[in-house]
Order: sequence, then structure tokens, then C-alpha cells
Amino acid sequence: MTAQPDLEQFTTTGWPWRLGNEFRLLNDGGEFFARMLAAIEEARRYVLLEMYLVRSGAVATRFIDALGRAAGRGARVSVVFDGFGALGLTRADRRRLLDAGVELRFFNPLRLGNRLSNLLRDHRKLLLADGRVAFVGGAGLTDDFAPGARRGPWRELMVEIQGAVIADWQRAFARTWRRCGPELALVEPPACEAHADGAAGRLSLSEARQRSVLANGVLRHIDSATARAWIMSAYFVPSRRFRKALRRAARRGVDVRLLLPGARTDHPWVRQAARRFYGKLLRNGVKIFEYQPRMLHAKMILCDDWVSIGSSNLDRWSFRWNLEANQEIADADFANAAAAVFAGDFAVSRALSRRYWRQRAWLDRLRETIAGVLDRELDRWR
Repeated sequence: MTAQPDLEQFTTTGWPWRLGNEFRLLNDGGEFFARMLAAIEEARRYVLLEMYLVRSGAVATRFIDALGRAAGRGARVSVVFDGFGALGLTRADRRRLLDAGVELRFFNPLRLGNRLSNLLRDHRKLLLADGRVAFVGGAGLTDDFAPGARRGPWRELMVEIQGAVIADWQRAFARTWRRCGPELALVEPPACEAHADGAAGRLSLSEARQRSVLANGVLRHIDSATARAWIMSAYFVPSRRFRKALRRAARRGVDVRLLLPGARTDHPWVRQAARRFYGKLLRNGVKIFEYQPRMLHAKMILCDDWVSIGSSNLDRWSFRWNLEANQEIADADFANAAAAVFAGDFAVSRALSRRYWRQRAWLDRLRETIAGVLDRELDRWR
């Protein structure tokens, strides 16, 4: 497609690029849950798990059982769940983890005295096992992501990681662990074996109430794209900077495509708030696709041969209030694999045209207007 990105270009902020990694794109829950559970079963030294959305059910039970077995054979099992995202985890399941020897902490439990600080959430999804393998993406431990879900499994992606970048993921987990209690007393981050033909990768994080390195990095890659800038986002209420960057890229001839939720979404007003921006984007040459088969929850960005996969949506809420974590990958082969996933999803999506947009129903326009007013009000006080 294009030459490999200059790996020194973005090392002045955030985490460094690491060479010699292997990345595997995992497509939907039937694939990634099986590989994540296998990694826990194979762990002998430690398992680290950081997760936002956790709800008691068949999937949570499988992970609780696997984590308990790991602790039972002597592995250290350290788990951080978000205090809001894990409200659906029953007391009985929490007790099962503790009784099995799992170290369980909750990020920012809800308290009346916290006021606006209750909005600070750990939205990351990260699993590490023995410094050998890691998983990063957007899936939660709920039945919504599993095959056989009542309304169809939510569309989701994870990336499986091996190589030098795992040591940085362990350091990132340790930082979150410290925010919830005492230091993480593990061995030093692993000296992972570099793969001779491996790809370059680095962490991209957002820290709540801080300038988002993740957001700024995505903007730079959109601005430097020469061939394609494809974005998959479950909740897309972009800032003015992002909208201008997308329009600029399209006007200079970059193939800019947005894969966004259709009518099947768990936050319909967020979708309506985003749709008020579609007209201007379409007029400037941005292609917009609304995913039809089921609920879109995945988050992936492809700019030329650079890919970012993780927990972060391209919205102001993610960048202001959430801890977010994405894996950046600079590799032509992986980018082509990501492009193939995009192509499959574009094929089952509705492509919005400028003509269709001008002729949409008045009720849709009214919903977009109301949602836009609410979004602007939220943005003023947050």
C-alpha cells in the first residue's frame, strides 16, 4: 500500500514503538473469548485482567471459573473492574472470585461524595498472561458478545499480542492497579522474545481529565494519510478538530470512510447526535456506512498501513472522562488484514448518499436536532 511509517515520528509523546511483535486480529466473540480463556488456562505465573463492562452470565461464569483455576494452581491473578461497568456482576460472583484467591479491585466505585468524579471510568479492556500473550480490544465480559446472544452478538474485535510491547502493557496495568490500592508486586516486566520478522507496535492511552495522547495521535495519522483513512466506531460524536481533519483528508483525495452504527444500537440518542454532522461530511467527500446486521461495538482505525484497535470511541466523552487503551500497529500485512475486515463490514452496511441525506424523514431531522442540543449542553458543563 504505502511505505512503513516513520517510527520516530511520534515517539516524543506517549509510549515508544517496539519492534518484533506478532499481532493477530480476532474477529467476534466466538474467536476471541476462546483464545482469551485458553491463555488463562495456560498461565502458570500470573494473569492480569482490566475490564470495563462485566455482567453476570454465561461468559462471566466461564472467566470466573478460569481465573479461579489459575489462582488454584499458584498463579497470581490480579483483576481490576470498573466500579460502574461492573454493577451487573452479582455479589455471589464477586465472592466466588475472592474465595478462589483472586485479587479483585474496583476502579472509582460510585459514591455520592464524588460528584462529577463519578464520571471518571476505566473503559479499558486488557488481558495479560505470564508476560507471554496479551489481548486488547473493545469487548466486555457479558453474554452480549457471545455467539447465540438473544439479539445477535455485538460486532466486536480484539487483537492478540506477542512480543516486546507486552512489557509496556504490563506497566500500563500496574499504573491502573496503583490507582486502586497498593503497588502491584510482580516480577519485573518480562523480557519478551522479539520476533525477527515481527511488526512494530506501541501503546496508545487516554487518561481521564488529561490531554489525550491517543486522540492527538489519531488526528496526526488522519492528517498524514495519503491513500485511506477508514474508521470503525460504535459511538461517534467527534470534536470539531476531528471533523475538520476528516474533511481535509477527503478533499485532498484520501479515501475517507466511516463505519458507524445503524438503527441497532444501545445508545440511539448518541447515534442521533452524531448524525447531525453527516451532511457536511458527505458534501466534502467522506463516505459514510451504517452497519446493518447487528449492533456495532468495535473500534478500529486504518490510515494507510497504520492500524489502531482498542477501547476508545472517537467521541469527546472517551477522551475527557475515560481511561482508554488502544494497540497501534505499523505493518502492511496487518493493515491488509484489517482492510479485509472493513471490506466485509462495508458489504453488509448501508452506504449513505448525499441525495438520501437531503431526503431523510423530518422526524429523523427533529431527533438529530434534539440530540444535538443535549450534546452541546453536556459539553458545556463537562
